[in-house]
Amino acid sequence: MYKIIGQDGKEYGPVGAEQIRQWIAEGRVEQRTPVFADGAADWNFIGLLPEFAGLFSGSLSPTFAPKTIAPPIPSPRTSRFATAGLVCGILSVTCICCCAGVPFNILGMIFSIIALVQISENPQLHQGRTLAIVGLILSAISSLLMVFAIASGHTHININTGGFNP
Repeated sequence: MYKIIGQDGKEYGPVGAEQIRQWIAEGRVEQRTPVFADGAADWNFIGLLPEFAGLFSGSLSPTFAPKTIAPPIPSPRTSRFATAGLVCGILSVTCICCCAGVPFNILGMIFSIIALVQISENPQLHQGRTLAIVGLILSAISSLLMVFAIASGHTHININTGGFNP
């Protein structure tokens, strides 16, 4: 007598050898179908039992190990922080005349640094290193120009408006 685990994951049996042969003929049982024979110590694959091995085309090795399928690796996407860092970097350079690039230069540096850290820690999930570097460079240039303008006296802080005036 035999018990099998069907393709639906349910246990069937006990059934006789004739019933197993019929299921093999119908294609309901495959070589790798788990089977427990009366008197056996453990479950086995039906294709490894001598009484059924000849009913299958090809042979099943006793050292057969089921394949493990690795989960798919998600394709890397451009980091949103890298994109935000680049946009803020561009805005900081563009707005250098009206507001000395503030707050875009600060945000651009923060977003770009976060993106570079993310990309370094998880390169298989994040990409966009070039965007983050360009955003960081533009934000740094804007900040340096702001510091230079303040140091040279070309810009001063207006306490009443809270902004910079040329």
